[in-house]
Amino acid sequence: MLTLKYITENTAEVIDRLAKKHFKAEEIIAQVVELDKQRKQTQTAADNALAQSNALSKEIGMLFKQGKTDEANAAKEKTAELKETIRELTEKQASYEQQLNDLLVQIPNLPHDSVPAGKHAEDNVIERSGGVVPQLPEGALPHWDLAKKYDLIDFELGVKISGAGFPVYKGKGARLQRALINFFLDQAREAGYLEVQPPYVVNAASGYGTGQLPDKEGQMYHATLDDLYLIPTAEVPVTNIYRDVILSENELPIRNTAYSACFRREAGSYGKDVRGLNRLHQFDKVEIVQIQHPEKSYESLTDMVNYVQTLVEKLELPWRILRLCGGDMSFTSALTFDFEVWSAAQERWLEVSSVSNFESYQANRLKCRFKGNDKKTQLCHTLNGSALALPRIVAALLENNQTPDGIRIPTALVPYTGFELIAL
Repeated sequence: MLTLKYITENTAEVIDRLAKKHFKAEEIIAQVVELDKQRKQTQTAADNALAQSNALSKEIGMLFKQGKTDEANAAKEKTAELKETIRELTEKQASYEQQLNDLLVQIPNLPHDSVPAGKHAEDNVIERSGGVVPQLPEGALPHWDLAKKYDLIDFELGVKISGAGFPVYKGKGARLQRALINFFLDQAREAGYLEVQPPYVVNAASGYGTGQLPDKEGQMYHATLDDLYLIPTAEVPVTNIYRDVILSENELPIRNTAYSACFRREAGSYGKDVRGLNRLHQFDKVEIVQIQHPEKSYESLTDMVNYVQTLVEKLELPWRILRLCGGDMSFTSALTFDFEVWSAAQERWLEVSSVSNFESYQANRLKCRFKGNDKKTQLCHTLNGSALALPRIVAALLENNQTPDGIRIPTALVPYTGFELIAL
């Protein structure tokens, strides 16, 4: 959430920068500025009334001592009137503050200056790419057919148990999943991230803190009886560890990693682009999260992007990194880099990671702050990235590594799978 102070002091800049996200901010920003003006006027009136009430309270005792009973009683009546006025003004101010908050959560984060202009995914900028695109043998199969041929994933059984988008992994398919999770966690630990194991459900305050609520409420599974939400990513519970926390400057940066199952309704998703593992309602992912000093967050973003690059390289996958344009960015992000890997049988790029800097946007919602050496309290910057999401990684691994003898396992994964080839 943008701070009220920044909006009111940089109104024209905020409107101009949000235009890059194709967000028409003029009306809502005008409402914020006007409500803030009314809030301040109400606060001033309440402070003045309180000062009058306090002054009269001191006079009442003196008037009684001086025998000026009528004047003292009149002062008491005036004090009672002032207390009622203060109560009304306080309620009015609280109403303004609630209205302001309701508006502020509807305003996206400001895009970084380096965010390209553009509306759609086609306008994203390719930063760099690498890896070798494999030449598949004749009759190569897409991953959903490979999964059936080698009895790795049962999509129909998932439909029976839960519905579409909930596959059942079997045998070496399940072992490949577990191998990838352990590989990603070990790599993150070696890179200096502390592993945590978070809950898979969060309360509304946690969803609000990282910006899933109210923006993505319709995309989250909601357990209404307990008012808990299934997490769409481990980012939510891990970042919320630091909600309402004041850190010391020497504790920064904080680096956490977590594996979790992720749950997304993906309302409206259908068609060939969501077939097989391309888009699921439940999937596994390893996440990396950083809580960082504002002056160092973009340095950390670069480090995180470089780290994710090492993962796709070790998996021997063709990859590319995209700098997202304003129209393709998330509501909460200031700058995002997407990783895609080449799916050889489908002949298309599949997104497997997003690495983002949220600057102070999430931290303001979370009240995640740090106290500097100068004893002043400031908002932290938060960052996170997929490292990595499994479904499309598995899809690319199966398709790209198919041979006449079976599906080859990348060398880096063999110590984790315990096998080098998936064969009939």
